[in-house]
Amino acid sequence: MLLQEILYKTSLQSVAGATDIAVTGIAIDSRSVQPGNIFVAVKGVAADGHQFISKAIQGGAVAIVCEALPATMDGAVTYIQVEDSAAAAGIIAHNFYGRPSAQIKLIGVTGTNGKTTVATLLYQLFSALGYKCGLLSTVQNHIGSKVIAATHTTPDTVQLNRLLGQMVEEGCAYVFMEVSSHAINQRRIEGLEFAVGIFTNISHDHLDYHKTFDEYIRVKKMFFDQLPKTAFAITNIDDKRGMVMLQNTAAIAKTYSLKAVSDFKGKILDNGIMGLHMLIDEQEVHFRLIGSFNAHNLLAVYGAAICLEQDKYEVLQALSILNGAEGRFEYIISPNEKVIAIIDYAHTPDALLNVLATIKKLKKGFEQVITVAGCGGNRDKTKRPVMAEVACEYSDKVILTSDNPRFEDAAEIIRDMEAGVPAASKRKCISITDRREAIKTALTLAGKEDIVLIAGKGHEKYQEIDGVKHHFDDKEVVREVFELLSK
Repeated sequence: MLLQEILYKTSLQSVAGATDIAVTGIAIDSRSVQPGNIFVAVKGVAADGHQFISKAIQGGAVAIVCEALPATMDGAVTYIQVEDSAAAAGIIAHNFYGRPSAQIKLIGVTGTNGKTTVATLLYQLFSALGYKCGLLSTVQNHIGSKVIAATHTTPDTVQLNRLLGQMVEEGCAYVFMEVSSHAINQRRIEGLEFAVGIFTNISHDHLDYHKTFDEYIRVKKMFFDQLPKTAFAITNIDDKRGMVMLQNTAAIAKTYSLKAVSDFKGKILDNGIMGLHMLIDEQEVHFRLIGSFNAHNLLAVYGAAICLEQDKYEVLQALSILNGAEGRFEYIISPNEKVIAIIDYAHTPDALLNVLATIKKLKKGFEQVITVAGCGGNRDKTKRPVMAEVACEYSDKVILTSDNPRFEDAAEIIRDMEAGVPAASKRKCISITDRREAIKTALTLAGKEDIVLIAGKGHEKYQEIDGVKHHFDDKEVVREVFELLSK
């Protein structure tokens, strides 16, 4: 593809060199530059790509996109100056891969909690309705039935457009993707054309990156501000900031709610361990998913499907038999004592509160609730004491343990959590650094029909310690312990 074609819709400040040259690929990391590539110098969180322009040219880059031109320029290389190279990278990648989002229906899901469940349910639903679909999520990426491992909630802009291009080539009609606040802020979705944008909710998270809650809200809102007038913007108005997301959008606004008058209205008739019994737009349906938070997720999925012109009854029938995303309120019941172990990805105070509140509603009255919870290292420290406080308020016993300590000392992270344990709860709270031992202890302490929540990692199959990912699966540990206890 010619460079001048790749630069379509990019806001150029200056161009030095030829633009009728062939480009073989795009790189935003100088280490991955191949001969004939265009290198986009992006100012990232950890490094500034402008420092690696010379290295990119040595690797064979024929064109450089940057915000500041280097003092010395190579006459054999074309230099393109732009105001924002991160935004330019998105548009350039979209052009290079054939503007894939314009050839499919792209649905983006953003919010603090529920993104994975909503995106996965949409993928499962539309696949069940007979469409070939793509999925870009925290758990895994799908191109039709083919699974591709996921490394980030939203891939970098080059990977993202490459994946979307592959999805178009393989005949996908719809693609459902999680849109993280990091991806919005870092302009990774720049240039993409969304057919639907969905807001789930917003609560305390990622303040290590965004610094303030107001900034976090502003970044989430940017996604809806950028939607075209042909798109649908669907928001949860039971969240007090739900309508904020729609304030400046040009898209067609739609709302969903369990509490208020809305475009897509739901009501919980029954919420038990066997699932949700709901009324959705005057139609009674039983779902396999559990909890009021999943009632909201189901409404978001239903609303998106209706906006995408699917039949109401076919949608509800297909949704009724879906199981949702891995590691989201998954439960395993022990063979003897019928202890219920619930594995959930809840890693924010609000998510933990939602899961524990749901468990409280599922209780018959006599069961203990034992919670195993930890917090990740090198992430928002302010939520640590709040997580512990929430766990103590809704549990009979609490075990604080390690999550993914990354480059922090797990014991220090747990001490930060312990600061949130109320004085009256100290006797029911213990700290065990080793996560496997913590899970084993919780399940050993559980009596007949007690409920053990293991929060924080959900679908993850690893534990990251000192930069190394060690195999670790909460579900595997639960099954091993249940087997030992049954002997």
